[in-house]
Amino acid sequence: MKKTAALFLLAMTLSAADATLPELQKMVGKFAPVDLKVDTSKLSIGDRTALAKLVDASRILDHIFLRQMWGGNPALYERLKSDTTPLGKARLEAFWLYKGPFSDLDDHKAFLPGVPARKPLGAGFYPEDLNKKQFETWVATLSPAAKAEAEGFFTVIERAPGNSFKVVKYSDAYKAELTECAKLFREAATFTDNLSLKTFLQARAMAFLNNDYYGSDMAWMDLDSPIDITFGPYETYNDEIFGYKAGFEAYVNIRDDAETAKLKFFGDHMQEVENNLPIDPQYRNAKLAALSPIRVVNQVIAAGDGDHGVKTAAYNLPNDERVIHEKGSKKVMLRNVQEAKFEATLKPISKLVLAPAAQASLQFDSFFTHILAHEMSHGIGPHQITVNGKASSTRQELKDLYSAIEEAKADVLGLFMLQYLMDKGHLKHDETSLYMTFLASSFRTLRFGLLEAHGKGMALQFNYLTDKGAFVYRNGTWAVDDTKIKGAVRDLAHDLLTIEATGDYAGAKKMLDTLAVMRPDTAATIARMSDLPVDIRPRFVTADTISPEKPAVKKLPRPVVRPVSASGVKH
Repeated sequence: MKKTAALFLLAMTLSAADATLPELQKMVGKFAPVDLKVDTSKLSIGDRTALAKLVDASRILDHIFLRQMWGGNPALYERLKSDTTPLGKARLEAFWLYKGPFSDLDDHKAFLPGVPARKPLGAGFYPEDLNKKQFETWVATLSPAAKAEAEGFFTVIERAPGNSFKVVKYSDAYKAELTECAKLFREAATFTDNLSLKTFLQARAMAFLNNDYYGSDMAWMDLDSPIDITFGPYETYNDEIFGYKAGFEAYVNIRDDAETAKLKFFGDHMQEVENNLPIDPQYRNAKLAALSPIRVVNQVIAAGDGDHGVKTAAYNLPNDERVIHEKGSKKVMLRNVQEAKFEATLKPISKLVLAPAAQASLQFDSFFTHILAHEMSHGIGPHQITVNGKASSTRQELKDLYSAIEEAKADVLGLFMLQYLMDKGHLKHDETSLYMTFLASSFRTLRFGLLEAHGKGMALQFNYLTDKGAFVYRNGTWAVDDTKIKGAVRDLAHDLLTIEATGDYAGAKKMLDTLAVMRPDTAATIARMSDLPVDIRPRFVTADTISPEKPAVKKLPRPVVRPVSASGVKH
């Protein structure tokens, strides 16, 4: 509690930060500009019209997410856009990149003056002066139904008279924006000739207005359309108090049918992998939910949390445990985004991390396949659990630690899964390439910072595997010990799965406190990467062609970037 309070006080102190023009240019330069292009020529006329509507809706979603990141963002934007000096334009560009004045790559610290020194722990989901103890004390006074709503994904918490709090549904908090999104979704539904897309769009439009996302999440699981869209409140990373509140994000994609067909075989083996997880058999799922769909897509546009800081390469949704129990979860692989990341960030990193003789082992296929396995691994292992005789979930029990533990679990379980499938003869893949590419990619993730769930989870894994002798530091470069990596991966998978299966908050905290740190050898390696891009900064060329931004929609600027190697539909 002392640590939380200290961070809270820091966050509430106005920032003295005022990044200079060169500093802002360097911040933005950490993200390599790329053009994202997608072939839409095979879409029907109706789907092309629907796609334009969905692009417009995605741009509206940015405004909701700005408020979710920090309540002061809208007013700050109004001030920033009036400054047309070179410094003012640089501030605005950095603000847009991070969706606020706080840098994800610098522990959420402010880079603009007149704002909190750090992103408030509760982002824009709670009053800025609320702390964990206050919330828990208040929630303890509520009825079970009211408690569930207060702790739910789709509500914000506001101050009420008498130093109390009140729950506000997203449908009320963001009513104007969501009403417009619902209108565009219904219009898109009238144009598409795909029944599953029409069904989802109509259900999601209703959810925007009634705040009940269960039905539309179920419809999303059945979505089978050339336009593959993910749109709504999903991930809880930005709620650093509890990890309860979901941020709005959008991904409008075109399905890559040829690549999707290649991946069906992974889904066919998920029950077999579950049956052989390195965990006490009592915690395995005897029967997984219906086969989880896997999609390979190419991104047309991302918005909200999907276009915030480090960009998503793949995702596994929804997060509603009820949907996961009944239908599983859907894995979506953003192939053109992954290709851009591999070329712009991972290749340069490998030249610093790996010895020259090992660099040939870096392969996009290994990078892509492990991300797939990572997303598949979110859907297996413990989810709904029993703690002290009561039904619960790993998310509820691990609270603020859940995201980092789950990301680490998915990474290491992805390695375990691929090794298992190779050992059984189900999959042909180069083991050396798999582990060497993962080692190099670890540094790509570690550069995101240790306050971000993926970076914290990666630090845990990296240090665990190093302590087991699986990763070795020699003469300034890193290597994989082939004799130790498989056993170390299995041991780590066992430890993380057991924490999730038992809802062991204390065990998760001890593991993170001990291992989610930056050690000297790792820090020295990362320091050498200071001039390398950390991630990509997409310009959504196809989206801008399909539906140029209109003055009524364009309230925030898209960065003007020079084109690099374009990524389109590739097989």
